[in-house]
Amino acid sequence: MIAIIDYGAGNIFSVKNALDYLGVESKLTSDPTELEAADALILPGVGAFPWAMKKLTESGLIDTIKEQSQKKPLLGICLGMQLLFEKSFEFEECEGLGLIKGYVDKIPDEGLVIPHMGWNKLEYTNPCPLFDGLGDDEYVYFVHSYKAFCPDEALNAYVEYGGRVAAMVSDGKYVFGSQFHPEKSGRTGLKMLENFAKMTGEVK
Repeated sequence: MIAIIDYGAGNIFSVKNALDYLGVESKLTSDPTELEAADALILPGVGAFPWAMKKLTESGLIDTIKEQSQKKPLLGICLGMQLLFEKSFEFEECEGLGLIKGYVDKIPDEGLVIPHMGWNKLEYTNPCPLFDGLGDDEYVYFVHSYKAFCPDEALNAYVEYGGRVAAMVSDGKYVFGSQFHPEKSGRTGLKMLENFAKMTGEVK
């Protein structure tokens, strides 16, 4: 079972619907015991980084998320991906979960439309199990105004939008993050969610 962490700041239902479509067992939960019992975790997120971290703190789930991320797959989506980093400068400097090295800051608006919304082609860097079965011409859907700055070894894929924008990141172990919305990225995104579920044995 995949636990979708419900802390009051996530696009939880679209993620749940995508997993239901794939036939993957999942549950929306804010219960630490259920997170511990789950085979994998998904951390969604919409809104501003400081507000989301406040909601996570109030939920009392931060320690559980950190502990479980060392034992089982964890996927952060959109703002959920940004929360995986050490800190963000959205409105104010704010500490994140610190599961992946790096930080989050505003996309430079040098002639760009902000927020960045739409479909962009993935450019692969480091291998990632979530890319299994994907081709070289894959597009995914973004909606965001801030982006992650991380070491090369943490970057699995990027897109071009006034420079590189980190699209998929990981810690090389259990923690993954997608700046784009796999649940809104058609066949490509569904394949990634299916690959994530395969890591848990939920899909054969």
